[in-house]
Amino acid sequence: HVGLPHISEASDALRRDGMCWESEDELYNDGSAFKLTCRDHRGVIVTLIADNYFGYCKKEVKTQLSYAANLMGLCEEEHAGGVLAFPRFDLGEYFELSSYFTQTNHTYKEVCDNYGELMDISPTGYATDKTYPDIFYLPEDARIYLRRQQIVWNKDGEEHQLKLQPKCTYVLPSGYKVEMIQPQEGRRWRLIGTTAEGTLCHKPCTVSGGGKSEISKSVTDAIITGPIITSDFKNDMLMVEQIIHRGFGGRYKKPREPRRESRPLLSPERSLGSVVRLLTPSPQYTDEYNAWVTSIPRQIRDLVLIVKRFYKPHWGEDWRSRFSVDSINGLPGYELKYRTEKLLASYMRVGFEEDHSWRTFDLRKDFYPAVKVQMEDDITASIVVPRDSLEYLHPDLEDSSFKFVRNCEYRLFQRPDEAIVRGYDKTAEMDFSRTGKFFANYEPLTRNDARNMVEDTILFGQFSKPIRKVINAFVKAEKPDYCVATSHPRLVDGRPSQNPRYLQTRPDLQDPRSVYLANLGARLHRRVPLGKTVPFPVNSVMPGRRNNPADHTVGIRPLAVYNPIHYQELPELFMEFTASLTGKSPSTTGAGSEGALTKGPFNAMPPIIDLNNALVSYLITGHSCFTTSAGYIGPKYRFDHDISLLIPDVWSRMFIHERDPRYLYENGYLEKLTDFEHEGQLVQASRLGFRITDKFVRTFFGRVFSDPTTVFNEQMLKPELQSMEDYVDGIDNIVSTQTRIARLYLEDGTIELACPPLKALLTIMAEGSCQGKDIHDDSVRRLFTRESLLESTWYQDRLMARRDVDRRLWKRHVQYLQTT
Repeated sequence: HVGLPHISEASDALRRDGMCWESEDELYNDGSAFKLTCRDHRGVIVTLIADNYFGYCKKEVKTQLSYAANLMGLCEEEHAGGVLAFPRFDLGEYFELSSYFTQTNHTYKEVCDNYGELMDISPTGYATDKTYPDIFYLPEDARIYLRRQQIVWNKDGEEHQLKLQPKCTYVLPSGYKVEMIQPQEGRRWRLIGTTAEGTLCHKPCTVSGGGKSEISKSVTDAIITGPIITSDFKNDMLMVEQIIHRGFGGRYKKPREPRRESRPLLSPERSLGSVVRLLTPSPQYTDEYNAWVTSIPRQIRDLVLIVKRFYKPHWGEDWRSRFSVDSINGLPGYELKYRTEKLLASYMRVGFEEDHSWRTFDLRKDFYPAVKVQMEDDITASIVVPRDSLEYLHPDLEDSSFKFVRNCEYRLFQRPDEAIVRGYDKTAEMDFSRTGKFFANYEPLTRNDARNMVEDTILFGQFSKPIRKVINAFVKAEKPDYCVATSHPRLVDGRPSQNPRYLQTRPDLQDPRSVYLANLGARLHRRVPLGKTVPFPVNSVMPGRRNNPADHTVGIRPLAVYNPIHYQELPELFMEFTASLTGKSPSTTGAGSEGALTKGPFNAMPPIIDLNNALVSYLITGHSCFTTSAGYIGPKYRFDHDISLLIPDVWSRMFIHERDPRYLYENGYLEKLTDFEHEGQLVQASRLGFRITDKFVRTFFGRVFSDPTTVFNEQMLKPELQSMEDYVDGIDNIVSTQTRIARLYLEDGTIELACPPLKALLTIMAEGSCQGKDIHDDSVRRLFTRESLLESTWYQDRLMARRDVDRRLWKRHVQYLQTT
């Protein structure tokens, strides 16, 4: 007997949740799986889980960690993913630091003096890392030649050389890293540069299926390659030459420097990014110039960017001789070559067309996928630290306090959605090829099943090599009796499970070298002494939404009213966090609310406790929150997790000041959504906050894609253009759910535990106003400021309570020491 009341004595809430009984012989929860939790007056919790699904066990651990964080008071347990992303660039065939970073003043001598303990120093002027001998430290004047596979520098008037090798990392005194990489077998070798500083993208409060794991996955699997085609090489190159020699002065409607002469397209003073912007229509340009840009055939524009990418100043006007096509049957071919190598273009998938075909877009010629060091996946412990207690932060970070996160998991319970496509998710297929893995909801394949897979030569050949090797070995062996494959989820009632899972060892633990390099680069760049920690605080907060179109057959209302990225100020953000709406996800039974901060099922304390802690964290740190979309954008366009995968590559290429929402709004990169009327109904679109504009896409996605204007069309940036009825119904779905959830706090009385801004917010959500003021009232919005929080009686009482708790704790410590 667990103490549940008879239905006649149960409250409405207990009846609603099934926490009562009617007949003494009835089965608890109608005989279905259940979790039973009891807590006594001391706070000791005992939990019984009646189910065989590992995920429930893991979530109970999450619940206990959350409970411990609530009791401790100085930290949070967050439902979050996260990644430390270091942008990388294709440097071509030659690299010299001074030509890329003219303001760098780090020296090799300084590195040797400060970090000599880490390295074996060669008298010729370079050093080798003691921990990883394939990491080399180079002097600041090093020149790296890909074709010659040679690194050259001068010391004491003499030239010295080092062989450039693949699978080695060459670190400059500033922390910038260079590697010789061949992306795929048969592709061109290139020099790849990695920045010293990364961006920690923290993805908290993210609903199931919102992309917590995907944010830390490489975009490599979403990239395909193909030849660069020129239909008429001679005439195409003539058109390229005309564009290169064109004058670009006078293109602005309002020139910033009217008398300044435009730089030539191939000038070293004009970057590849500048040329991308030059050949992309913009409202800042005159109508005549935009018409000219629009008239350039796509393949000609691509050829111009290729020439710019490879151009070297010593070529002068003789750039055409470096490019050619083969002769086929006496006629010019169509595949472009640079010197003797055929060139390949890279394309990234970003979503799907209405017929489910891939939407792919040409990547910039200098783009290379970011290095991603996973920091979080699902269960995160975080703490906020004042700036005065920290040292050696990134010099451009200006906040007064910073959040630090720690992954609580050793193995990650992954649902590799894309892995069902053979050969797509190469990381998952590599994991499946390793021993010691735990699988859930995968079909146990017999030896005969595996043999049939192998004999289906075409489909089997689509797998990557590691999993092919394992399945082939299984077919030939006598034991074990079963194997699993990424393409075969378990069959339940004759249909594949939508929730296949496996336990993945944390990537950062499997690849400690990448973590070492991440710390090393930042240490050198910030000049952090040995023995001191290199701090990596959160500097971008990016929760994820799971959006769905309407499915009237099962009563699911639309939720896909957001464009790819939204920014919300704290009042609207915490309305969203309080309800945490989700579309239908493979790991949930349907759409609805996941509770405060997506932790509803995993709270041992009233959810208002987590909401209070989260709001204090946001107000103290000043973090701005940009939310990304997963699933659908509007009823027409499916994106799955493509945006979650891509965002770290975009965000890490933005300067810190460019991520400031005020800067973005004032410069036209964000547009504010306002309430409007539709067929006599007030539509509270302001709940959605701000959304990115086509200018944002042109500018910041233009650092990844060669033609960023094609990545998101107008219907994606403005989902209401797809269906105004669905847009209106989706917003009403959001507002009505937020109202319903807020009323629960009033009904159970926990609103009395809310801090002043949340107390006002919950009242407005539930009743439409608080003391006659709505959410747009300036006095309400002022509650959501750092100054208002610090001055509030509630916050002062919070500090005093913390002091009293600490005093009692240390008295217990002293008493213990005196009695033992």
